[in-house]
Amino acid sequence: MLLCQRILPHLLSLPSRPISQLLLCPSRFPPRRPFLPRCAALSQLAPPETVDHSDAEEPEDHSDAVEPLGDVQVKLPLDRLFLPPGASVTPGDEEGVTARVLKGSNIVLGTYARGDAQVVHADFVKSSVRPDDCPKDGRPEFALVGRSNVGKSSLLNSLVRRKRLALTSKKPGKTQCINHFIINDSWYLVDLPGYGYASAPQEARKDWDEFTRNYFLSRGNLVSVFLLIDASIPAKKIDLDYASWLGQNKVPMTLVFTKCDKRKKKKNGGKRPEENVESFQSLIREYFEAAPPWIMTSSVTNQGRDEILLHMSQLRNYWRKH
Repeated sequence: MLLCQRILPHLLSLPSRPISQLLLCPSRFPPRRPFLPRCAALSQLAPPETVDHSDAEEPEDHSDAVEPLGDVQVKLPLDRLFLPPGASVTPGDEEGVTARVLKGSNIVLGTYARGDAQVVHADFVKSSVRPDDCPKDGRPEFALVGRSNVGKSSLLNSLVRRKRLALTSKKPGKTQCINHFIINDSWYLVDLPGYGYASAPQEARKDWDEFTRNYFLSRGNLVSVFLLIDASIPAKKIDLDYASWLGQNKVPMTLVFTKCDKRKKKKNGGKRPEENVESFQSLIREYFEAAPPWIMTSSVTNQGRDEILLHMSQLRNYWRKH
C-alpha cells in the first residue's frame, strides 16, 4: 500500500459542485472478461481499415509552435465515470465516489488498486509475428495500440521509467511485430504495430492487420487493450472505427489520450487537448452502454503515468482473482 499512500493525495480531487442525485449504475460485464462494460450492438459498423489514405499521419511536423499545457483535472458527472470491478456505489455516497477519481481521467479508484502498481523491473522478452508465437505462461498482459506516430513507444518508456526500453523512431510504422515486455516478472506490456500509415507496403499492412486482430480475439490472458489517441489534433475517423471495432468484438479497452502537454496555437485553429478529448468521447458515446475508461497522458511531462499504473493494477488484480 506504500505506493497508494504516497501518490493518492495528488491523484484524487473533488468536483467543483455537489451532485444532487446518483446517476451512475453498475456496468454489465462480458462473461469472458467481466471487468469492463459491455458494448452496445454495433452491427452496422464495419471493422476499421488499417489504412486511411485520406488523412494518414506523416511524421508529426513540429514547425508550428505549441504551447505547454499543465495537468488538467476534468470534472465529470457520475454517469460518465468508469466504475472499476469490485467497486460499488450506495445512495448518498456521491462525494465519496467522485473523491476517488484519478486525475485527468474518468476512472474511479477501487479496492483492487494495491501497492503492486509501481514498475520495479522491466525487460524485453520477444517479438512475435503470430499470436501463436507469443509467450504461453499465462501472465496477464496489457496491449498498447494506436495510429502510427501516436507515441506508443514513448508512453511505454515513460511507464517503465526507461528511455530506450522500447525504441522510438521519427518514422511511423517501425513497430512491425507483437513485442512483449515483462514487468516485475509478473505481467506483460505489449507493443503492437501501429495502424493508418499509408507509406507502409500493402502486403505488410495486411499482415500487421491480420495478426493484430487475431491477437485481440484469441489472447485469453489479455486484460485490456490501451487504445492511444493523439489529443493534440481533432478526432480521426480511423481511430473512431478502431474503438468501435474493439467494442463490437467485446475486447476490453481503455482510451489513452497522448500528447496532452501541448496544443496548437489558436491562431492556427488549434484546440486544447481537453477539447479534442471531449469531442472524441462525444462521437463514440452513442455506441457504448457505459463510459469506457480513459486517461489523459504526456510522455514529455509524465502526466498520467501513475494513473495508468494504478488503473492497470486494479484491472490486473481483479483478473487474477476471477
